[in-house]
Amino acid sequence: MAALWRRRERLRAAPGLCRTVRARSGKNEYDLLVIGGGSGGLACAKEAAQFGRKVAVLDYVEPSPQGTKWGLGGTCVNVGCIPKKLMHQAALLGSALKDAQHYGWNIAQPVHHTWKVKYFNMKGSFSDPHTIRGLTKAGKETIVTAENIVIATGGRPKYPTHIAGALEYGITSDDLFWLKESPGKTLVVGASYVSLECAGFLTGIGLDTTVMMRSIPLRGFDQQMASLVTEYMESYGTKFLKRCFPNKVEKLESNRLQVTWKNTDLGTEETDSFDTVMWAVGRAPDTEALNLEAVGVKTNSETGKIIVDASEATSVPHIYAVGDITEGRPELTPTAIAAGKLLAQRLFGQSSELMDYDNVPTTVFTPLEYGCVGLSEEAAVQCYGSDNIEVYHAYYKPLEFTVAERDATQCYMKMVCLQEREQRILGLHFIGPNAGEVIQGFALGIKCGATYPQLMKTIGIHPTCAEEITKLHITKRSGLDATVTGC
Repeated sequence: MAALWRRRERLRAAPGLCRTVRARSGKNEYDLLVIGGGSGGLACAKEAAQFGRKVAVLDYVEPSPQGTKWGLGGTCVNVGCIPKKLMHQAALLGSALKDAQHYGWNIAQPVHHTWKVKYFNMKGSFSDPHTIRGLTKAGKETIVTAENIVIATGGRPKYPTHIAGALEYGITSDDLFWLKESPGKTLVVGASYVSLECAGFLTGIGLDTTVMMRSIPLRGFDQQMASLVTEYMESYGTKFLKRCFPNKVEKLESNRLQVTWKNTDLGTEETDSFDTVMWAVGRAPDTEALNLEAVGVKTNSETGKIIVDASEATSVPHIYAVGDITEGRPELTPTAIAAGKLLAQRLFGQSSELMDYDNVPTTVFTPLEYGCVGLSEEAAVQCYGSDNIEVYHAYYKPLEFTVAERDATQCYMKMVCLQEREQRILGLHFIGPNAGEVIQGFALGIKCGATYPQLMKTIGIHPTCAEEITKLHITKRSGLDATVTGC
């Protein structure tokens, strides 16, 4: 970065120098230039530097419509996974305090939450296939050239701009984690994991929270599990407006936001007022300012995402892309990091290993967590046919729920197996406490082709929720009661 700074200072004095030097020498300034300082981009850059290559990173965060901005690190670190998990934990601690009295703890004063936020920069575009034009916030230009370029600019939340008042008065997850005051009574519009996670922890810290869903929750996930997640959230206190979509948002004299929406089931128009309206209706790739068309990098005309091959290469051989900006890839931080590292190893470390995007585990951090790896039941049936699929399942009660007499109706797990090939496990789904920790352990076995008989030979750790997976024996096909009773 020091070299980049010195280069920039020289360019201020002689803006045409870079192109002149390159034209005379035929060499590029850097071996690798990464556009985007998020998880995938930084992982790729750091890995390339380990091979002694000259690497530069360009990163700039365009402020959100509400003015929210942050520094290096990307969505995950600043406005995504990390603050989300911390807020999720804050909500869980609130529930734990309520349970504590059942375990003998005396909590003298009412339990409530205090909203706290602690606040702990060149935009790039292509000039030619090897040249990036960088602009600072002040509009000063720097020209950087590189032999290889990686695009890792990720995505930003979408605004439904066709809805009156959406942009003027609404926020997104980019803004939520940077609010200086509590969002108060909140409407979260959308049925994605971002929507449900945010609504879950807002409810958990004691806020009046409503989720508005146009269609199904957690599209792309197993729908039986998604229904259980939303059922638990409703029992937890989150309100749901199902099969509804907003028409407009208006600001009242009281500064509250009045939302008008259509209820498609009833065919009626309804209204209510909120302190905050948060849009969680998907994310769009951050490609507009890159000038990709000028250098021939192809994108999907519908999604705007960059089309890459198995080696993360775009339609221009020395230009690559990793992470959320790429077409057909999981929008997950760990996959972007792994893909970035493997790309750098292929470019500079004489490796040929490609990123394997199959059986990537993930967790939705709703109040009752949902973790999964592999295929959903619907996807397995679509791939192999219902007659070739066996589903083992169980409803269970976590031990820690018993003393506080917490409802465990939605604590459920299922294993989707292929009847052929010794019942290879195609997917594992778990709803319950610490789902991410549970699924991470089983993900290795499933990645290695584990079978149902092998898992049944695995001894469970007692007393844990995860051990119930090693005892799954009731199939859906049998129609028998799948409720676990006692040890």
